[in-house]
Amino acid sequence: MKEQDITQLSKFLSYVLRHKPESIGVTLDPEGWANVDAIIAGAANSGRIVVRDMVERVVATNDKKRFAFSPDGQSIRAVQGHSTDEVAIRFEERVPPAHLYHGTATRFLPSIREQGLMAGNRHHVHLSADKQVAVSVGTRHGKPVVLTVAAATMHAQGHKFHLSENGVWLTEAVPASFLSEPSDNGEAG
Repeated sequence: MKEQDITQLSKFLSYVLRHKPESIGVTLDPEGWANVDAIIAGAANSGRIVVRDMVERVVATNDKKRFAFSPDGQSIRAVQGHSTDEVAIRFEERVPPAHLYHGTATRFLPSIREQGLMAGNRHHVHLSADKQVAVSVGTRHGKPVVLTVAAATMHAQGHKFHLSENGVWLTEAVPASFLSEPSDNGEAG
């Protein structure tokens, strides 16, 4: 199987399992799980050839660990990043480290300075404990900038944080007062 095929299947699974399961006639349960055989059948009905070995390879090799199999291997889900209302994964609340990072593009800074970080059409704002990961995320959207989130201070003031299976920190929103930019935090983004 070619790397390009793996990448395309990963994008397809992200679309279906995070945003539009109905596009292939699949239903997700409240924890985001879908039957693997239903995904394969739905893909076939939409003209896409997918076999279980391909799905297993995507789950095993995805560098961001975006997907997980259920313990019995019969179901699959995206571990976070959902925009569909039918999914409401119950993440365990966790105490965050002192600082977390959010990568974005410089063109979004005016809005972020005004409104803070908002989940948008997703359920949570995604944060990283690793600044380099945040740079990578920001690069996908344009000229990157890494914002530092005063996560421990937020948590102390009642904001909830969760840690997804793949190490992404999640919170509902980050008010602008808890954000600092490279020019005001002394760190290079």
